Amino acid sequence: MTNRKPPGTSFRFWVDRQISDAQSRGDFEDLPGMGKPLPPPTGRDAATDWALRRAREGDLDVQAFLPPSLALPREIQDLPAKLANVHAERQIREIVEDLNERIRQAHRLPQEGPPLRAGPLDVEEVVANWRNERSRPGARAPATLDGPW
Repeated sequence: MTNRKPPGTSFRFWVDRQISDAQSRGDFEDLPGMGKPLPPPTGRDAATDWALRRAREGDLDVQAFLPPSLALPREIQDLPAKLANVHAERQIREIVEDLNERIRQAHRLPQEGPPLRAGPLDVEEVVANWRNERSRPGARAPATLDGPW
């Protein structure tokens, strides 16, 4: 942790002093990425481009960069696969209610990107569909109670 800037010392001098002290202690030696070039800026959205490249390489989740108007419909599309691994009706309701709250929030805020065309889901309809999928031959029966009983 650094000390406070002494009164009467210019900010620039104080920062330069902190850097030179760190260099003399060897704090900047053997840092990860040392000697490697930074990715070149590519126009107006250079920071975003760099982050997207990292995401494509597998380090980051690209979905985190999507505006809600694109991320939420994708999440709705992926919902059946997500719910297939859930075994309690209470959890299904929580997942859908959370998604609905994020959809409502996206509608309340100024739009980023294309307009959001998705509305809140009918929780009862989603639960009914989940039950139907679970009742098919070969599927596990839905758990309507929480707990091991």
